[in-house]
Amino acid sequence: MSCAHMSSVRLYREWFRKSETKSSNGRKLHIRGSVASTSQSVRFAESKSEKSGKAVRIGVLGASGYTGSEIVRLLANHPYFGITVMTADRKAGQSIGSVFPHLITQDLPDMVAVKDANFSNVDAVFCCLPHGTTQDIIAALPKSLKIVDLSADFRLQAIAEYEEWYGQPHRAPDLQKEAVYGLTEILREEIKVARLVANPGCYPTSIQLPLVPLLKANLIETRNLIIDAKSGVSGAGRGAKEANLYTEIAEGIHSYGITRHRHVPEIEQGLSDAANSKVTVSFTPHLMPMSRGMQSTIYVEMTSGVTIEDLYQQLKIAYEDEEFVILLEKGVVPHTRNVRGSNYCLLNVFPDRIPGRAIIVSVIDNLVKGASGQALQNLNVMMGYPENTGLLYQPLFP
Repeated sequence: MSCAHMSSVRLYREWFRKSETKSSNGRKLHIRGSVASTSQSVRFAESKSEKSGKAVRIGVLGASGYTGSEIVRLLANHPYFGITVMTADRKAGQSIGSVFPHLITQDLPDMVAVKDANFSNVDAVFCCLPHGTTQDIIAALPKSLKIVDLSADFRLQAIAEYEEWYGQPHRAPDLQKEAVYGLTEILREEIKVARLVANPGCYPTSIQLPLVPLLKANLIETRNLIIDAKSGVSGAGRGAKEANLYTEIAEGIHSYGITRHRHVPEIEQGLSDAANSKVTVSFTPHLMPMSRGMQSTIYVEMTSGVTIEDLYQQLKIAYEDEEFVILLEKGVVPHTRNVRGSNYCLLNVFPDRIPGRAIIVSVIDNLVKGASGQALQNLNVMMGYPENTGLLYQPLFP
């Protein structure tokens, strides 16, 4: 165990032996990000770090969204990561418990506007801001910070492709060259040495995890890849949108982004890298009347002489030592209800009625393995901590 680990463990144990400290007037202290309160903020953050035994000070940018709140939830039981700064421009000055009552027990600093955030007491950042807003903000952050970006702003390697699919020029091309794509099980070694990790999207995670090992082994064709994917409504974010109203979503299935969903180039980028040739997919996403969960049903054509057993064994070899990707027993169908609230991905492969074809089913929680859970998994890797730290929440059922 490294010195950092030993120090963290000692501090963590010390926390349980000491009662909670208070300020001299008995009131709880709250971090403020304004220039006027910089020294107070630093002192507060340092005292919080000492009290909690958290070795790594975390900033959460965009804490008032779904992925931001999931980061906060997951970090509640993380022994090494402690939140010292949270931003939310429209909720500045509010506590996390007032915005998300399920987090009311968390003793955390109030949220501040990004422009007022003090990063001198931060070691690493989770950036949970909307697409298109992240590049300028990350470019302005101190270069000493480790960053996991949950937006799509650094996922596409080709700058021109980003502009084509997201409708605006990339504003941080130099940072794009530095960014490492964060599909943890596939690119773990690159993530270990990265400063900036582009966390994958939810659909691409559920699709690439089963397909990348099969393409690398040349067991499936790069043509005729058909993906039917379904997501809970939380995947559309927390913003008020008419299309996401209860009466628009409930009691039905809502197909959207047909042929033009922004995750298409990300999916094709990862699959093309695995296959060492251009891969084009037929991808149709759907919103389902559930809050969270994602299922990708994938139809593939096997290469000549390959059997369903070959696909199953390749996935078994690829993931038998992985904590969070689980290949189920033969014939068992993955269900979204069995991963709810967890960082797990459940997979299986089935024979199609059409000879030479196979059906793959992959399920994740779109907010955890598809977003915040994978982001925490990545930062654990970047900081040299066990990959599963803070992520062993079991799925919530029923």
